[in-house]
Amino acid sequence: YHPDKQKADVPAGEVEERVQRFIEIDQAWKILGNEETKKEYDLQQREDNLTKEWPLHAQIYLEDMSWNEDEQCYTLSCRCGGNYTVFKSETKDVSLVCCDTCSLVIEILQ
Repeated sequence: YHPDKQKADVPAGEVEERVQRFIEIDQAWKILGNEETKKEYDLQQREDNLTKEWPLHAQIYLEDMSWNEDEQCYTLSCRCGGNYTVFKSETKDVSLVCCDTCSLVIEILQ
């Protein structure tokens, strides 16, 4: 896909598609090659996948969850008997949380 590696007999439309693909690959490398942008990308992908695949059970404010001082995390009981858990280190990054035993998801409101 590299623009410098194009053959002379490639149709113009295909050259344009290849250049566009090269740009997409270059952007992906820039995002995934940087630890901070990769983390943001991974979180966004996780949230997108959760909202597409798993049912949203509720929208909850973090302060409505129970704080566990020993484990440094917030928890909320799910209707299935499992728990939603958000660790203190994740509170700024996480907006969707999966139940640890079923397919339900809660959204953490800011």
